[in-house]
Amino acid sequence: MLSETERDSLSDIVFNIDLANSFAQGFDYERFVTDMRTFYAITRCLEIISEASRRLSPETKARHPDIPWRQMSASGNIYRHDYEDVAHRLVWGTVHEFLPALRVMAKTELAEGDQAGSAAKHS
Repeated sequence: MLSETERDSLSDIVFNIDLANSFAQGFDYERFVTDMRTFYAITRCLEIISEASRRLSPETKARHPDIPWRQMSASGNIYRHDYEDVAHRLVWGTVHEFLPALRVMAKTELAEGDQAGSAAKHS
């Protein structure tokens, strides 16, 4: 069963993935590069996703070894402290190549957590 902290963190991950996707909607890479507002908005979503990932238990992370947890956690520091090195291509690639699998993982964990919590209440 998920702790409240994990449930909140997974919900934050899903929310910020959906938000980043909504910001990127209708953009191709060339347009994205020229729109600093969208770049900054998506980068902020990625910061929050990174921080929320740090609050997940080792057990949750172990169930999903295909997710690059260490890189995700470290990326938040890059967004916050080495911001001049944050490349548009990295942010764009993260949104389109990495976030879909992360969203599936978070939604699965939330659904399974709901089932486990419901089963525990009825036992």
